[in-house]
Amino acid sequence: MSTDRVVADGIERAAATVGSVWPIHSFVTANPLAGFEDVSFDEAVAQASDLFGGRGYPRPETFRAALADGRIDREVLDAELVAQGLEERPEALLERMDAADGPGPDARSADPDAERVDRVLTKWLSAFLDEGSAKWPMPDREDGFYDAFRSVAPHDGRIPDDGVVADLPASPLAAIESALEPYPESQWVPLFEEQFAALPGWTGLIKRRADDDGEWQSAFPITLEGYLAVRLALADGFGVDLEPSTGPDETGTETGDEIAEAFLRAWEASYRGEVVEHVAAESEALAADGSAPDGASADAPAADAPAADAPAADAPTADRPDAQLVFCIDTRSEVIRRHLEATGAYETHGYAGFFGVPIEYRGYGSEVSTDACPPILDPQHRITETPTDEDARASRDRWSTLRETAGGIVEALKGNPATAFGFVENAGGGYGAALAARTFVPGRVRDLLDGVAGAAPDDHEFCEPALDHEHADGNALPTGLTHEEKLEYAATAFELMGWETFGRLVVFTGHASETTNNPYDSSLDCGACAGNPGGPNARVLAAVCNDERVRAGLRERGFDVPEDAVFLAAQHNTTTDEVELYDGHVPESHAADLDRLREDLATAREHATAERVASMGADGDAGVEETERRAGDWAEARPEWGLAGNAGFVVGPRELTAGLDLDGRAFLHSYDWSTDPDSEALEAILTGPMVVTQWINAQYYFSTVDNAVYGSGSKVTQNPVGNVGVYQGNGGDLMTGLPLQSLMAADDEPYHQPLRLSTIVHAPVDRVTDVLADHGKLSELLDNDWLSLTVVDPTRDHRAFRYEEDLEWTPAVERSDPPEASSPAPAVADD
Repeated sequence: MSTDRVVADGIERAAATVGSVWPIHSFVTANPLAGFEDVSFDEAVAQASDLFGGRGYPRPETFRAALADGRIDREVLDAELVAQGLEERPEALLERMDAADGPGPDARSADPDAERVDRVLTKWLSAFLDEGSAKWPMPDREDGFYDAFRSVAPHDGRIPDDGVVADLPASPLAAIESALEPYPESQWVPLFEEQFAALPGWTGLIKRRADDDGEWQSAFPITLEGYLAVRLALADGFGVDLEPSTGPDETGTETGDEIAEAFLRAWEASYRGEVVEHVAAESEALAADGSAPDGASADAPAADAPAADAPAADAPTADRPDAQLVFCIDTRSEVIRRHLEATGAYETHGYAGFFGVPIEYRGYGSEVSTDACPPILDPQHRITETPTDEDARASRDRWSTLRETAGGIVEALKGNPATAFGFVENAGGGYGAALAARTFVPGRVRDLLDGVAGAAPDDHEFCEPALDHEHADGNALPTGLTHEEKLEYAATAFELMGWETFGRLVVFTGHASETTNNPYDSSLDCGACAGNPGGPNARVLAAVCNDERVRAGLRERGFDVPEDAVFLAAQHNTTTDEVELYDGHVPESHAADLDRLREDLATAREHATAERVASMGADGDAGVEETERRAGDWAEARPEWGLAGNAGFVVGPRELTAGLDLDGRAFLHSYDWSTDPDSEALEAILTGPMVVTQWINAQYYFSTVDNAVYGSGSKVTQNPVGNVGVYQGNGGDLMTGLPLQSLMAADDEPYHQPLRLSTIVHAPVDRVTDVLADHGKLSELLDNDWLSLTVVDPTRDHRAFRYEEDLEWTPAVERSDPPEASSPAPAVADD
């Protein structure tokens, strides 16, 4: 094998250890240790500790607090400790953890020469990777990072005139091979790993940008190969010893991690136990009274009977609901759903917030498109907004032109060296008053800005998504959707919901956050839409379902959609819990239904905001006012909690959890096993939404257990850079995770409880096993303890089974069960 091929393969292998990092304007929560998911969790955190210097388990004081306030059940903990062979009392074990706990090995130890490499490299990375913030862009960016660096290096006085960097070869591979000459080939991959891990934020961004190959990458390409060539050349010039370390120091952390793993498992089991018990009890109770949500009758056949997979023919028909609302599975939706259901006869459902339609979306007047689908999918359609009301369009365009012109003039005056001082001199008083108003009365400023914005029509009031299909040229995405595609997306949604009855109003409700002066605003938007608002996807699916040809096709497939059922879209503001209905097309015949829904949404908002505000330590009696203040306050470091607290993912009918306050901690995905005989919907949920929720959960987990390494520190000391990320201070590596304010109630008090995701599925366990058998990556995640999976099987007396490994299951142990129930047995057999 040629040297070039060996180097290229080594770069690819080494880069796998660094997680992808998305630009902060489209923040995607992802597992920072995604490159280690092919090994067990405990092995992964040990390897990552060696490479990145981060800890992998909560600190002893976190476990101590959870034990003291009952979040860790002592009986569960005792059983877990015995299983791990730990015989001391929990308090004594935590003291042992204290003794063993330390900062851990730091792969980024203070080497002055290596720090000089980082300073030079990050300066040019920030200039090259800038996405529109810089007034003076780096020259020659269109030639790619390596060639652009070659052109500026002779003019940078901080770059040494020695070694490879003094005379960079034309090829980045040649530069890498020159820097590798002193080192044997056996050291190349670990050497690459350590160099990538030195700046994992920048490396992860480059990795993602190269994989994505979007507009910025097409215009200004950068590769891991080019980045590594520059880094190694600089290291050679500065005289850095690149020989990789041999492994972690013997610091005694292994004992501490063994104890931590036992406590973590007990904490997760304590949380999971209550939810599993409730779901199992509700499944049994609903089947017993003949109203089983899965369509099965109370006397459903046994699991091995031929008809087990078929829904009962005489399933009861529910009364028609006042309205049906489909929310994103996001944990924040659980709160508003619970309070809305309490106001009237409403059905709520959970569906991944892109609503199953993977699109690239461009709003009216926007210069850029967004990928409005999960990061594990590629967009399949290009959708744009098209004006339908010419007068409204003209009014909106006048306002937009005025704002853009005024904004452009202000930016030019501030940014031009010849006018900046004079502008500040003349405008300072007005700016000062505006700053004071934003600081002391943010709520009033928000109301004023809303009033001004309200003078122009919103885009959704005069625009509709253009859905007519147009063939694409070359590799471009097709515009719009074919009739067959529309029908398939609608049918898939209906099948997942298990719908047999339709209300007069059916609302697809996307979500977005509202926040001011917050570089992490996209982290609060819809994760299923890659950190973008979910309203556009909701509008697309609503328009599809209102298409008469689609409705006719749905009826042919067995979905009896009444003539008076109207589909509409909405967007849930997760900061203020306001739900805005996009209802311009709703006929006058439905005015009373719409008015009642608006009133009940307002009532639900009052209760939901009171709950949210109380969790932030404020007065719940002023929930709406306080959430609006937080949304408009540019000094507010915590506008909302986002997905902090997430711990569970429940897949099944809403009836199974409707009576349980899940405290905004569970993702809820609607699923009816009885309408899914081929398990296609189940497969889609487990391979799609469950994987994405595990990413989200892992990001929150690691950002909490070691915020300095896997998070991003305090917002107070951050500085945005290049519209792609944030620094701590004025330079260095990009921070890759969530800030402290998204996770901590106080400096020493985590709000987010760092638990791995507990998934609970209501379905026959045989079907789940079949899905896992067909998807090795999925079963690998479970085998390696990155999340847990429990199945409540309605065909086996509603018993719960916990996944162990290698497609084997164990009956889940309830605290009231006799001891012998814990003996392992495959769930697929009658035990």
